[in-house]
Amino acid sequence: MAIVGLGTQVMECARVRQLIDEHADVFLRQVYTDREVRYCNGKRQTTEQFSALWAAKEAVFRALGTTWKRGTSWTDVEIVCDNGGPPHAVISGPTRELMVLRGANHVLITMAFCRSFATATAVAVHAVAPPPGEDTALDD
Repeated sequence: MAIVGLGTQVMECARVRQLIDEHADVFLRQVYTDREVRYCNGKRQTTEQFSALWAAKEAVFRALGTTWKRGTSWTDVEIVCDNGGPPHAVISGPTRELMVLRGANHVLITMAFCRSFATATAVAVHAVAPPPGEDTALDD
């Protein structure tokens, strides 16, 4: 497994809560997929969950050597937290094209949060086999 890039991000939970309160569904649809919204709304610490997912998306962009910009979409990066397994990133659209261009075929992520902050780290890798729990690899 070769590391292609590393990214990290810290988000202030109060800022995310303010954006949700001020812009509601417009903000949620711009940044999160339907699956991510359902996941976060199903948790007790909704604001912290939304913050952690946004931090993970930012970390993925950074691991791919970029920041969010025109031509890419926040929803190109979907953070999936299913079945009690580790979270993983599903990359699509122009961001997936960038991922291929950078030589990565997987992005490993980890997230954490407290009441005030959420953080995430992403490692873009080129691996022969998918990491445990991840079934969204690009073909080698």
